[in-house]
Amino acid sequence: MSTTASDTGPYRRALSLLRQMSAFAAVGVVGFGVDASVLYAGLAVGLGLNLGRVVSYLCAVTTTWALNRRFTFSDRSTRGLFSQWGRFAVSQLSGAAVNLGAYYLLVHNSAVAAAHPVIGVAVGSLLGLTLNYAVARVFVFRAPGRRPGLFGAAPRP
Repeated sequence: MSTTASDTGPYRRALSLLRQMSAFAAVGVVGFGVDASVLYAGLAVGLGLNLGRVVSYLCAVTTTWALNRRFTFSDRSTRGLFSQWGRFAVSQLSGAAVNLGAYYLLVHNSAVAAAHPVIGVAVGSLLGLTLNYAVARVFVFRAPGRRPGLFGAAPRP
């Protein structure tokens, strides 16, 4: 049985989505490295667990926005830099709430996590990843001329 071009469409879209999700996760790993490194630098200069994490999170958001713009959603990056960074930063607030909430719960309720805050950063990052991807794909890096949709919404009429 042969496969027609129309039969391969869903497979191509699924592979494209998988590639995009993988790239987003890889960028997230880099963001995690930035987040943890800046947190530990902040702790070294006396920022403390809370302010240090706010600073490290902002550095990680900026890094992941730039990398996602360049590698994950390069075919969808049509907005201006500052406009898109603002949309990305705001769109990631729900993921940030999950991410930072998990971090704060762990470092304030676990002596192990307080002594090794990278544990809280890791748990928070993993919990926020899926939510952040969905929001970034639908609201920040939406393909030009497309309605919002996570799995490739139809073009605008």
